[in-house]
Amino acid sequence: MKRLFIISLILFSSNFSFSQNSLYSAIGFYNLENLFDTIDAPDIMDEEFTPDGKKLWNSEKYYKKLENLSSVISDLATDKVKDGVAILGIVEIENRNVVEDLINMPKLKSRNYQIIHFESNDHRGIDIGILYQSKYFTPEFAEPVPVDIYNGDEKIFTRDILYVRGTYLGEKMNILVNHWPSRAGGEAKTAPWRAAAASKCREIIDSISIIYPNSNFIVMGDLNDDPTNPSIRKYLYSTGNLKKIKDSELYNPFESFYDKGIGTTAYRDAWSLFDQIIINQNLTDKKGLDFYKAYVFNKDYLIQKKGDYKGYPLRTFVGNEFLNGYSDHFPVYIYLKNNN
Repeated sequence: MKRLFIISLILFSSNFSFSQNSLYSAIGFYNLENLFDTIDAPDIMDEEFTPDGKKLWNSEKYYKKLENLSSVISDLATDKVKDGVAILGIVEIENRNVVEDLINMPKLKSRNYQIIHFESNDHRGIDIGILYQSKYFTPEFAEPVPVDIYNGDEKIFTRDILYVRGTYLGEKMNILVNHWPSRAGGEAKTAPWRAAAASKCREIIDSISIIYPNSNFIVMGDLNDDPTNPSIRKYLYSTGNLKKIKDSELYNPFESFYDKGIGTTAYRDAWSLFDQIIINQNLTDKKGLDFYKAYVFNKDYLIQKKGDYKGYPLRTFVGNEFLNGYSDHFPVYIYLKNNN
């Protein structure tokens, strides 16, 4: 009888542990900061990331970068979910090959991440992609959506928006991964370009909502603007106040981080929160998949400990000096609770 009780207790504990873990899943975003291979591609500006370039970028440094990034990704969201992030949006990748090298690193290989990737028209050749675990997400459609931006009559070539539709834990999910135009040249001058990217993103959401009115939407990316900038508040139409949210307005849980002075990237001793995950109201209604919590992943090992950039994210290079770091951005992620 005692033995039967112990066996029953073990089985109950195992089932309880599984059910606890299965309540949550995680979705994240990470700017990988110039994940280039060592090969000089003739059609893009990647010369500095070659063995003969200014950064003396070679296989040893490349695989150190992969190892460092894989350590971070393997660590994301594991406090609640053994599998870590089920979906991870990524930017600043040169091509599909570097992503394949990344997911085959020892710390990630067992996750069996799959890849969604398209080549972009960015002048530096950096692309956008998604990693996903098929046990959580089944993609059904994916395409790059161009963002048309002009500086006078000159067309500005920037990253596309990666749109992916599929089934996530039994529910329809629409994901838009973004890497909006940078502030190079001045924040005010380039603000209309990010507004254009935000407007395109909003256009996609509105058009799909007509066809699939009860869909879930997740907008993620390096938006190169803070949560309170017009591109996000006005053109994407989002708010950080869930209690006063308006019809069709998106919810941005990272606005509260920004209000507290928490950022994901630093410049001239000031923090910015450019990396965000924004959701529609369908993911906040306490039914089915429901938003639980948001995180900026800024663990101590990701922070530079000395030098002029002490306290900043520990990046791969400062200028042409190899620091053997991770990225100049912290990753972000959210937990979803499965009320089903």
